Amino acid sequence: MITGHDVSALDRPEVLQYLFHPRKEQIQALPQGSIDFFIPVEEGEKLGARFYPSEPKEPHLLFFHGNGEIASDYDTIGPAYNSYGISFLVVDYRGYGQSSGSPTASNLLSDSHTIFRKVSTWLEEQDRTGLLMIMGRSLGSVPALEVASSYQDELSGLILDSAFARTVPLLHRLGVATETLGISEADGFANFGKIRDIGKPTLIIHGQNDEIIPPKEADILLANSGTMRKQLMIAAGCGHNDILQRCGNLYFKTISQFVEMVKRIKRRNSMPRGFDRRYPRRH
Repeated sequence: MITGHDVSALDRPEVLQYLFHPRKEQIQALPQGSIDFFIPVEEGEKLGARFYPSEPKEPHLLFFHGNGEIASDYDTIGPAYNSYGISFLVVDYRGYGQSSGSPTASNLLSDSHTIFRKVSTWLEEQDRTGLLMIMGRSLGSVPALEVASSYQDELSGLILDSAFARTVPLLHRLGVATETLGISEADGFANFGKIRDIGKPTLIIHGQNDEIIPPKEADILLANSGTMRKQLMIAAGCGHNDILQRCGNLYFKTISQFVEMVKRIKRRNSMPRGFDRRYPRRH
């Protein structure tokens, strides 16, 4: 397992200025039915989270967003998930939205463990028994894969949207001089390595015309995925940031069908396994 490895080579200003684009939340009234809460990650630092609830016994999706987004950007998207019977929970990184602190590559990984443990406990306290899945978009694929490869026995599925497999090619496209800084793929997030350890059903969504993370990255993730239950949706004509605008209905339908498949697997695995009455028992 590759989780918890050192990515401190990425924690320098020459990288962070391109990797993260935090912005603060302009405090507004909460969308009807949504819930805000905070997740402490270390002394004096806390992360903001927003929850868009559906029925407690239905599936829950813990979502990690892209590098220029904040939780409230999903105020219209959360209810769309609810319309498909899915509860949607999005957590901001340090320095984003209502969160304190400043983001780094290292705390992006370390905080993901705290987020998962706190969210799991919070859902249990709220008597929310529906299955739990992880989703990451773009940069959010980093914490999503970190969590999924670390806690897959507690998860039912993984969804990746516009995710990257390799770190160095992404940094190149963002404008980071990796060769000058001496950054190699071994210093990166190892997304394509982590997905090998994940045996849970996996859905990968990617824009056909993604100009930031080419579809080849999705192919690498699919090829390296450790599960037999995996599927790839290429969103025709879509770039990195317009899949929802261009393919919203297909996007949510694909995710809903994937979630229903995961639910069927969960039900089948929870059924008691008796002996086959078609054959006589031996004494």
